[in-house]
Amino acid sequence: MNESATPPALSVIAVLLAGGLGTRTGFNAPKQLAMLGGKPVLRWSLDALAAYGEVSAGVLVANDDVMASIGTLPEGWISAAPGAERQTSVANALAALESRPDDAIALIHDAARPGVTGEVIDRLLAALAAGAEAVIPTLPVPDTLVAQTGDTAGAVIDRGGLARVQTPQGFRLGTLRRAHAASDGAAATDDAQLARAIGVPVVAVPGDARLHKLTYADDMAILSGLLETGKMMQSAVGMGYDVHRLVADKPLWIGGIEIAHSHGLEGHSDADVALHALTDAILGALGDGDIGDHFPPSDPQWRGAASHRFLSFAADRVAARGGRIAHVDLTIIAEAPKIGPHRQAIRERIADILAVSPLRVSVKATTTERLGFTGRREGIAAQAVATVQLPEN
Repeated sequence: MNESATPPALSVIAVLLAGGLGTRTGFNAPKQLAMLGGKPVLRWSLDALAAYGEVSAGVLVANDDVMASIGTLPEGWISAAPGAERQTSVANALAALESRPDDAIALIHDAARPGVTGEVIDRLLAALAAGAEAVIPTLPVPDTLVAQTGDTAGAVIDRGGLARVQTPQGFRLGTLRRAHAASDGAAATDDAQLARAIGVPVVAVPGDARLHKLTYADDMAILSGLLETGKMMQSAVGMGYDVHRLVADKPLWIGGIEIAHSHGLEGHSDADVALHALTDAILGALGDGDIGDHFPPSDPQWRGAASHRFLSFAADRVAARGGRIAHVDLTIIAEAPKIGPHRQAIRERIADILAVSPLRVSVKATTTERLGFTGRREGIAAQAVATVQLPEN
């Protein structure tokens, strides 16, 4: 990291907020645990803050599940429980820091912004060393802004006096304590709002485009492009195909959803033929065997297992290689039941399992015009193609 502009004796403490659920991403797990460039989103910020020379201690605000996924904290770091709101999470971190002096510096950062840079921290600390009590990184607003009601665009809003606010934000610890004590539970989207409410001037320093926030599923592709600089990516394509027999008195699972039908699919797991084909397609793109290699039907632990576990495993294998899923295309071959009414639900469920936008998932259905085993309604087949992008060796 760059040399800090603060005096060596100055105590700098990082507070990393990782307690949110991130429901707007549509992921089936907290967004801070989504894999980005081979490691969880949260790890990008945690590693960067812990490695910055002037940061002597830190507080990770996260629930038990996130803590278990992250493992051992860096030296000098402790944990605190998250609150229902961001503001409460920061207050819990402040309680954990009650022994720290008021003249210490606190860097408050959201784990959903993995692109922490030493340059931004340098600018924050330089402003605090120069006498500021609260400092935030900002970026100009490049787009035209309009007022909007429903789907109708209204008047243009002058963007000249506007800026985009990022984290980490820097504060004298005593100032941050006073701001939270005076808030009395008033809602705020960041700590700078609370500082302004008690009359503290907030200094703005230049931010960084790499501090893009993970809010929606498509932000993962943006972050990959911003943070995985220097990596040449190559496309790889895999194909999967699977068949299962239809039998009476079993639930029918296709594409991660249960469909009401007189028959279900027979298999060692839940026999979700669509997810099996997709799993094989992704593993094929990785050159990583097939579903049977990783989840052999001879192993009793997979009896009746939900097939979304297999597909999640394949997606995790892509992330572990520093890759990303660019697109998947699934075709379900069945005479009955009709897949059309369930197609969108299947598409959304697959997107959820893979932690990608539904725009990256194609689901189609066809029949064999009553020919063959599918035409005789003896079974259902599925074929899939997966396109992934992987770093060049």
